[in-house]
Order: sequence, then C-alpha cells, then structure tokens
Amino acid sequence: MAMHKGKCFCGEVEVEITGDPIAMMVCHCKVCRAWSAAPVNGATLFKPEDVTVTKGADSLRSYAQAEGHDRSWCDKCGGHVLTDHRDTYGIIDVYAAVIEDFTFTPTAHVNYESTVLPVRDGLPKFRDFPAEMGGSGEMMDE
Repeated sequence: MAMHKGKCFCGEVEVEITGDPIAMMVCHCKVCRAWSAAPVNGATLFKPEDVTVTKGADSLRSYAQAEGHDRSWCDKCGGHVLTDHRDTYGIIDVYAAVIEDFTFTPTAHVNYESTVLPVRDGLPKFRDFPAEMGGSGEMMDE
C-alpha cells in the first residue's frame, strides 16, 4: 500500500497518507483560486481515514467560508495543508503541492466554467463537478 508524507511550508505541520488518492483534479473555482492565490488548485482527494496529522496538529488553524469546506493552514508559516470536505463529499483534499515526492496526475478539471486560465490538455472539463460528486456532470469544451 502506498504511503505519502506532506508538510506545510516550514515543516511545523506534517501529514501522513496511507493509500492512493481517490481522485486528482484541477479545480478552477473562485474559492480555490482565492485561497491558493493561484489560477488553479491541484486537488488530491483521499478518504478521511487515510489522512493523519502526525506533527503540529496544535499549529493547524482552519477557516470555512462555506460549511463543510474547512481549509487548514499552519499558524507558524501560513502554509496551506488540507481542506476537510468529509461532511460534504466524504473526502479530505491534501494539496498536491505539499505532498513530498508525489506525482500529481489529474484526470479531470472541475468548475471549469469559472476558469481564468484555460488549459488545453485533453482532460475532461466539468462545468461544475461530476454527477457522482453532486454536480451536474455537464462537460465543457477546451
């Protein structure tokens, strides 16, 4: 079984992930863009029971602009670590950029109707989310 480790920018907070991601997607929504200060966010989704904060849990702070979307960061360096969506989607998004020695290989783009950075990579582009995740399942052209 795969084992992944990740940490915040300064290393105060560390996470350990057992198993492979359920999905890897590129999110284009306005909230992810604002939160990450980037035009897209690399979402790496895991089962909640597979993600453990192994160091610095007392340094994690979180904010939920919308219920069920608890975004957590290190209070020492401000480095983003994860978003807890367990109550909304039954997953935890450990940001791809914080997972060490990890190859991010997304299979789709979500919330593409909100894109500010069109990406022509041949991957499926969902208007919002796949139907299995509670979205419309509607696709968009690149």
